[in-house]
Amino acid sequence: MSGERRGLGLNRVMLRKLLVVAVLMFGFGYALIPLYRKICEVTGVNLLTPRDVTAQAPTNTQVDRSRTVTIEFDGNAQGPWRFRPTVSSMKVHPGEMVQVTYEVVNTQARNVDAQAIPSYAPQQSAAFFKKVECFCFTQQTLGPNQAKQMPVVFYIDPGLPREVSTITLSYTFFEIGGRGNG
Repeated sequence: MSGERRGLGLNRVMLRKLLVVAVLMFGFGYALIPLYRKICEVTGVNLLTPRDVTAQAPTNTQVDRSRTVTIEFDGNAQGPWRFRPTVSSMKVHPGEMVQVTYEVVNTQARNVDAQAIPSYAPQQSAAFFKKVECFCFTQQTLGPNQAKQMPVVFYIDPGLPREVSTITLSYTFFEIGGRGNG
C-alpha cells in the first residue's frame, strides 16, 4: 500500500515537472514571433523596400502655404491584376501630411504574392518625398478575386527646390514567385 502511495506521489511530481516544461516551451514559442520580427527588421532580411526612418510626421516643420506642388500618381501592373491610384493628381503644400489610396484587384482564382516598387520624376524629388506609411514597405498577399485599398501617407519636404513644381509618383506592382504560389 505504501508503495502505491509513493508511486502516486512520484507521478504527481513528474506531472508538475512536465506541466512546467510545457508552459516554458509555450512561452518560448510565443516569444519567438516578436524576436524573429525584430531580428528581420534589424538585419534587413525579408524587406524589399525598407521603411524610411527619417519619414516621421514633421514636428517643427511648418507647412509652406506660399507654394503648391502638384503630385501626379501612376500605377503599372506586371501580373494578374488591375492596379491604379484612386486619384490621378493632387495639389499639396510642402510640409503638409497627405494620404492617397491605390486600388488593386486580383483577377485570378488563386492567391498572389506581390510587391510594389516606387519611382519618382524628376528623380531629384525622391529625396524630398517622405513616405510615413506605404503598402510598398511590405509584400502584399491577395486572395482569389480580392480587391484591396492600399494607402500611402506622405509629405513633401519643404527643402524641395523651388523650380520643382510637379512630382510624379509611379508604382510598378509585380508578382513575386511566379505562378507557383497559392
